[in-house]
Amino acid sequence: MSETSPKPTIAMDDLMALCKRRGFIYQASEIYGGIQGFWDYGPLGAQLKKNLRDAWWQDVVMNPCQGMAGPDGNPVRIVPVDTCIIQNPKVWEASGHVAGFNDPMVDCRESKARYRADHLMCLGEKGDTSGQIYAYVDNDDKSYATARKKLDKYKKRALSDAEIDTCPLTSLSADELKVTVGPDASEAGTLTEPRAFNLMFDTYPGPIRDEANKAYLRPETAQGIFINFKNVIDTTRVKVPFGIAQTGKAFRNEVTPRNFTFRSREFEQMEVEFFCHPSEAKDWYAFWRDWRMSWWKSLGLAGDNLILREHDKDELAHYAKEGAGTSDVEYRFPFTAPRFGELEGIAHRSNFDLKAHQNHPASTVKLEYFDQERNERYLPDCIEPSAGLDRGVLASLCEAYTPDESRPSKVFMKFHPRLAPIKAAVFPLVNKDGMPEVGEKLAADLRKRFGHLGAIEFDPKQNIGKRYARMDEAGCPFCFTIDGDSLTDQTVTVRERDTLAQERVSLDRAAAYVAEKLGLG
Repeated sequence: MSETSPKPTIAMDDLMALCKRRGFIYQASEIYGGIQGFWDYGPLGAQLKKNLRDAWWQDVVMNPCQGMAGPDGNPVRIVPVDTCIIQNPKVWEASGHVAGFNDPMVDCRESKARYRADHLMCLGEKGDTSGQIYAYVDNDDKSYATARKKLDKYKKRALSDAEIDTCPLTSLSADELKVTVGPDASEAGTLTEPRAFNLMFDTYPGPIRDEANKAYLRPETAQGIFINFKNVIDTTRVKVPFGIAQTGKAFRNEVTPRNFTFRSREFEQMEVEFFCHPSEAKDWYAFWRDWRMSWWKSLGLAGDNLILREHDKDELAHYAKEGAGTSDVEYRFPFTAPRFGELEGIAHRSNFDLKAHQNHPASTVKLEYFDQERNERYLPDCIEPSAGLDRGVLASLCEAYTPDESRPSKVFMKFHPRLAPIKAAVFPLVNKDGMPEVGEKLAADLRKRFGHLGAIEFDPKQNIGKRYARMDEAGCPFCFTIDGDSLTDQTVTVRERDTLAQERVSLDRAAAYVAEKLGLG
């Protein structure tokens, strides 16, 4: 398969079953029936997530942009922070989240379900209130199929695609809403009119639970960076242009969390706020846009399933000024196909956030930067590459999932070696005759060299074919087998995951073999 040829669409049920079976992702609180919108990572998933986070940290923070020079010809400079999940609530007032971080929602009086109104579409002719209009949840194939089946039945014939009109419920009049049937309802007119629903989780630090003491779980990690901008300037030797980076959890009370870990209520972000002079912002925006796209490609998302999409003018966020750009790195997930879902956004935020925090009535600090070279004081513009870590893990899982009927496992996970949660496995052919002892020593040697990059599996039991199959589903790139000859000639058989090729290598070269394949030299 060539790098640009599209991968066949996989079934999410199959991927989710493998994630549960092999310990990538579990339903949170599963023994109590779960909790909607929350997911736990198992042993393999936790390591996969760490590997992706570490790759981002290494390539963005420790070795910014993998050593590339910026558009000014100088090395890119990034410093890290780690800010609190709970901040003074005035942070969210200044940023606009308290007043404006809302989704339109509708409730169904019959089913008692709640839906995002902008993710509910209508089937039928808009404006025709003489018959029923059937709603469905956007990006939900089952919901769409149900709505279409109901509409065909109502019209007493199968309708063509050309006869079906779609529009968001937010665009419907009160009369049109009266003939709209909700996705889980049997009667028309049960949907309420759309109303605003704030997505932030509130909490009450301290012993008193009243409005005066209400705080919020952060809905994004970015604001923790902006409110520490002056602290960073004052305590380090960084000069504009430079970036501040952090990873961490964020929380949004999604009305309809769905599509596995794609839209959940607790998630992790990897963000940079890159500060630059306004006159250089367009160049820095283009730089970050292009490099972030190439970074995702370097980790294996390199094909027709990955695109870079520039936003249209009517999509630009409230913080974007005239002429500012916003792009999304998007991946074709199985549940969005043939469309794409956002993986990372790269936005020119202008100086919106610094200005908002500086101008808030409760703020006591001026956030202008004094540029000695320009002899100028100004609020820098900001370029924000903001990636979803959980979405990155999910995209990596989807891309890695490779059906192969010739294998006992019928599927293997073709992770980029840098992301693979298990870097190598060591198997004694049988659990006797000195083979386990040789295998344990080899596994220990590999852990000393590569343990910080991922697990080294040692498994002395079970049929060798079943052990290979388990490692295929775990995405382990290399399996070393100790057999009878290993005791005399000090060689082992190494099996390569993707090609199934096997070769003999000496025990003392096993670590070098793995290092070479991982690109570590």
